[in-house]
Amino acid sequence: MNRIIFIGLTLITAFGCADSGSEEQTANSQETSQPSVDGSPYLLNAEPDGVLEVLAAREAAEDGAEIVVEGRIGGSVDPWIEGRAAFTIVDNSLKSCSDIPGDKCGKPWDYCCETTKLPTATALVKVVDDDGELIKAGAKQLLNVKALSTVVVTGKAKRDEEGNLTVLATGVFVKKL
Repeated sequence: MNRIIFIGLTLITAFGCADSGSEEQTANSQETSQPSVDGSPYLLNAEPDGVLEVLAAREAAEDGAEIVVEGRIGGSVDPWIEGRAAFTIVDNSLKSCSDIPGDKCGKPWDYCCETTKLPTATALVKVVDDDGELIKAGAKQLLNVKALSTVVVTGKAKRDEEGNLTVLATGVFVKKL
């Protein structure tokens, strides 16, 4: 009887491992089978003039107006829109956890020490093509950026009824950290 139980457990374990391996392989093949998009047309070689911080841009930008905004990528545990060239930026006046001496936060880009200020100090950035369509590639790979990278984006302001700001970006300048 013990022998039958042992064989049964061995088979379950073997099939369980095979299944998880195939899921992992499928996820990896999906990642590598996605078409790569050249980010160079969207990357600016020099910082543009007329830069506004996120707070000032949220205050001044009119819907459809050309705008230049600077901020740091972050504002949540996951500031990225998966598989799309879109992310949130935070006004430079806010401190990420990594800006606070001694803070050992594992995800400092979520600005958990500034949560009460975040709703009015963030903007959504969507990198768009010449037709205004969102680029279908992850922003991290497309622009070679990471959470807490400081970026300057150029594009058109899009406002919603609540006053939230989205920048339909046609250019991104990545500042060195």
